[in-house]
Amino acid sequence: MNSEEKQRIGSIIQAIGTVISAYANTPNQYLNDTFLDDLDLIGNALQATGNTLIADGQEPFTLSRIGNEVQAAGNTTVIAGMIMPFKDRTKQVLNIKGNLLQSFGAGIELGDELDEKPSLNKAINVISNVLQVAGNALQALGGKYELDYPNGDTEYSQSLILAGSWIQAVGAVLSTL
Repeated sequence: MNSEEKQRIGSIIQAIGTVISAYANTPNQYLNDTFLDDLDLIGNALQATGNTLIADGQEPFTLSRIGNEVQAAGNTTVIAGMIMPFKDRTKQVLNIKGNLLQSFGAGIELGDELDEKPSLNKAINVISNVLQVAGNALQALGGKYELDYPNGDTEYSQSLILAGSWIQAVGAVLSTL
């Protein structure tokens, strides 16, 4: 598989993962929480795999490659929080930090896009990365609110997480196009 194919397949896998994860974070009266948690785990695993493939298909030592590697590390951090036998607070902290790493990775990648000659593809990639930065940041903010105010307004924190999940998914799908 050549570099371009790796990036294309990785982008598709990442987009599928973000949509699955966003769906898992959407309130659903028909599916139980365990099933939705499993979907979220699968979505994050697909995102990490996709970002890793994208990075592997890129030239070494570029901001885009580093950004994709950081995003994959962020997904891996979220996954660790989901599957490791930690206390709930530690799981929440890992989720927040994983989302922040994903946001940071998309921001790093954005730096490479802004440095190149303007084109329609570059504009789409810039918009895609901005959406992913914002989406992951909203998810982290929702998680932080939930952590800091455990008896607070859970609707507010869930709204931030939901909006962030779908904003990130739109950005990933846009990037694939």
